[in-house]
Amino acid sequence: MTEVEGIERESTLPVVLVDDLGLVSYVNGPFTAAFGWSAADLVGKALTTIIPDHLRDAHNLGFSRFLMTGQPTLLGRPLELGVKTREGQVVAAEHTIFAEHRNGRWIFGAKIRPAGP
Repeated sequence: MTEVEGIERESTLPVVLVDDLGLVSYVNGPFTAAFGWSAADLVGKALTTIIPDHLRDAHNLGFSRFLMTGQPTLLGRPLELGVKTREGQVVAAEHTIFAEHRNGRWIFGAKIRPAGP
């Protein structure tokens, strides 16, 4: 089983999957419960919808660089980032992001551990 397949089966931590266009393809129940978004709110929408404003430029740069080079710099290790909730608040969270090449395209998955109270 690949890391992304493992993420797809995650049932306790929030998960988001994104395609190589930067569009959300899946969020699980723990994600919707933690951040207030429904799957209908996000599937087919840009990942930047849930990225806090102050992190968007860095995300766009890193995402583009990875797609051009295929060389990861942040994958597979915990990153202290945030998630924008449906109400517009930013929740601190630890992300672990993985990428997998499927059928000639990249798919990205992230396990997200919201910061404790």
